[in-house]
Amino acid sequence: MTRRLRSRRVVVLALLVLGGVLLSSCATDPAAAQPTAGGVPDPNNPQNVSAALQILVLVTVVSLAPAILVMVTSFTRVIVVLSLVRNAVGIPQLPPNQVLIGLALFLTVFVMAPVIKTIKEDAVDPYMNGTIGQQEAFDRGEQPLRAFMLKQTREQDLALFLKLSKSEKPETIDNVPTYVIVPAFTISELKTAFQMGFIMFIPFLIIDLVVSSALLSMGMMMLPPVVVSLPFKILLFVLVDGWYLIIGSLVGSFN
Repeated sequence: MTRRLRSRRVVVLALLVLGGVLLSSCATDPAAAQPTAGGVPDPNNPQNVSAALQILVLVTVVSLAPAILVMVTSFTRVIVVLSLVRNAVGIPQLPPNQVLIGLALFLTVFVMAPVIKTIKEDAVDPYMNGTIGQQEAFDRGEQPLRAFMLKQTREQDLALFLKLSKSEKPETIDNVPTYVIVPAFTISELKTAFQMGFIMFIPFLIIDLVVSSALLSMGMMMLPPVVVSLPFKILLFVLVDGWYLIIGSLVGSFN
C-alpha cells in the first residue's frame, strides 16, 4: 500500500513539474508575443497560441484519443481478430488482455506508419514551421486518413450511411463527408474481422468434433471434451506457427 501511494505521488509530481515546464516555456517564449504588421497577433501562428489554450487542446485530444484510435485506424480489425483467436484456442485468459491490447496497439502503429508519416510531412511540419494555417493543416492531415479508410470500406456500407444521412449522391468519392466515411469504415472492419475469425475457428472446431466423437464412442461421457481437446488445439497452433500466420495475414489484409 505504501509503495502504491509513493508511486502515485511520484506520478502526480512528475505531471505537475511537466505542466510547470510547459507553462514556463510558453510564457517565456519571446516569439509567442510577436504581433503582425497591424499590431494584432497572428492566430495562424502556433507560437502565438496561449499556454492555457494549448493545454486545453492537449486535454481534448487526449480524451478523444481512444475513440479516434478505434474509429479511424486498423485497431478494430486487429483487436477483434486477436480476441477471436484466443477464444478459438479455448483459453479465454491467455494471452492476458494487457498483452493482447499491447500487441494490437503496436500492430496498429505498424500498419498506420505510412499514414502517420504522410500526415507529419504534409500537415504537422508545415504548420509548426508557420508556412500554412490551421485549417489547411487540418485539411492536409485529413486526406491520408480518408484515403486509408476508403480503401478498406465496402461500397455498400458507404452507400448505407449516405442513405441514412439523407445526403445527396456525391459526384466523386472525394466529396463524401468524413462523418459518413468513419461509421462505414468501422462496420466494414468488423465484417472483415469476423470473416477472418470464422476461417480460424474451423480447424479448432474440427478438433473438438473429433475428440467429442472419440469420447462418446469410448463411453466416457462424463469427461468434458474441452479438457481433452485443449492440448491438441494448443499443439496444432504451435506446430503450424499460428501467431506467425495470423499476424502475417492480418497485417497483409490492409495492403
